[in-house]
Order: sequence, then structure tokens, then C-alpha cells
Amino acid sequence: MHFSLSPIALSQSYRLESFETIGSTNAVALERAAGGDQGKIWFVSKRQESGRGRRGRAWSTPEGNLASTLLLVEPFDLKNAATLGFVAGLALAEALDAVLTTHKPKNNLKECPHVTLKWPNDVFVNGAKLSGILLETVLLAQNRFGLAIGIGTNIVSHPTDLPYEATCLQKLGSDCDAETLFMALSDAWAINYQIWNHGLGLDAIRLKWLERAHQLGNPVSVMVEGKLVEGVFETIDSSCRLVICEGDGTRTTITAGDVYFGSVASVRKNT
Repeated sequence: MHFSLSPIALSQSYRLESFETIGSTNAVALERAAGGDQGKIWFVSKRQESGRGRRGRAWSTPEGNLASTLLLVEPFDLKNAATLGFVAGLALAEALDAVLTTHKPKNNLKECPHVTLKWPNDVFVNGAKLSGILLETVLLAQNRFGLAIGIGTNIVSHPTDLPYEATCLQKLGSDCDAETLFMALSDAWAINYQIWNHGLGLDAIRLKWLERAHQLGNPVSVMVEGKLVEGVFETIDSSCRLVICEGDGTRTTITAGDVYFGSVASVRKNT
């Protein structure tokens, strides 16, 4: 089976380039942007050898998993462009719902696995990380940007040396492969990107994201530039920033940070 775009993605002029093995789909996307590619192109592979996550952390994609990056080239407002990570997370969650319905887990569960979105850029299933999302940019001529939206998803294997639980579709009992999930992802992305509409539809995306928010209403700790902020995960604001209600009632808005659910002890364990 080969990677293919969905009919909706094709109708919206998305393109696709697939690889057997690749160093980094994000790196290739940014190189293409710098070389003049006009974007709306997906780069996908079932094996990635030099992937990376947030803050330069390594993220490998062993054979059979899905490494995918969408390149967009636009005169982006970078503040708006940053919210595309939420569009990507939502699209993947909807794609997972679709494939887990048709490729049902073989573990006699009465319901499909529960897909949630952890702020800002992770996709969880049944409380374990299945996917991570990374946005990177390159400045181009005429005040335009190349934006690489990288989505790494565990299909047949998952890391075991992480300070948190990870999972993969195979572990969940699903026989869905990378090609099937990617087609569903390209479909859900095309639909949600139209809703986002250069930020004009961000509130609709935000509300859909909140319906799937991981641990909404529960205690959370966030490490922000070496400082620990603790409270309850209250919501995300109109710019998709994390809003925490601290113990004294103070509401703190966070743009970036490492998020941990549970006790402060769990934060120390994971850092």
C-alpha cells in the first residue's frame, strides 16, 4: 500500500511526496521552502532517523510508524500561525477517531480508545502519548514564511525510555497502518484548515479542541523558564494560551512551557 491524499485534500490542491526512509520530514520541508517551493505539500515516511521534538529533543520514528510534515508558504502572521499546532492536533484526533472506528481494536473493548489533546502539542490515547507535533519556520523573501507542521505518530511501536507513558496503535489492538492513518489525517487537516481560515475561524477550532482537552479541570504544573506554576487547568484563551487558576484564585496565562499533570513530585521526576 502506498501513501495517498484524500479526495478532499486533492480537491484543495495539496500535494504529496513520500519516502521509504528520511532524516527529518521537517528539515526537508524547510529546505524545500528555502528553495522556492510554494507549499501545500506533505512529506511522509514510515521511518525517520533524525527527527526532533520541542526544544531540540530527539524524536525517532522506527520502521512502520508515521512521520509526516505539511509545508505551508504564506505571508503568515506568526501569532496566528502558532495556532496551527492546535489545528494539527485536532485533525489527528479526528483522523484517529475515523480509523479506530473502521480498524477496531481487537481487545474486546466496548468503546473505541479515548483520544485527547494535551496542551500545547501532544495527542494522547487512553492517557498515554501517541503523537507529538512540532512547528518550525523559515523566513523567506517578501515577508513570507515557510511553516513546517511536523506530526510524528506511533503506529507499530513506541518509545519505552521516556519519563511518561507512551503507546501505539498496535498496542491498542488496532491493525491500522501508517498509510491508512495518513489519508485520514490529510482529510481531517483539509477540513479543519478551512475552518481555521487564516485565524478567522480560530474560535471554532478552540472550542473543538477544548472538547478533547487532556485533563481539563484537573491540577496541573507548568515549568516556565525555570519557574514552576501550579494550579488547575481552566481553559485555553482566544489565542490558545494555557489558562491556569492558581490556589489563591489568580489566573495565569502561559504561552509556552512544559506541562505536567499530577503532583509536584511528578514534575521533579520528569525533569
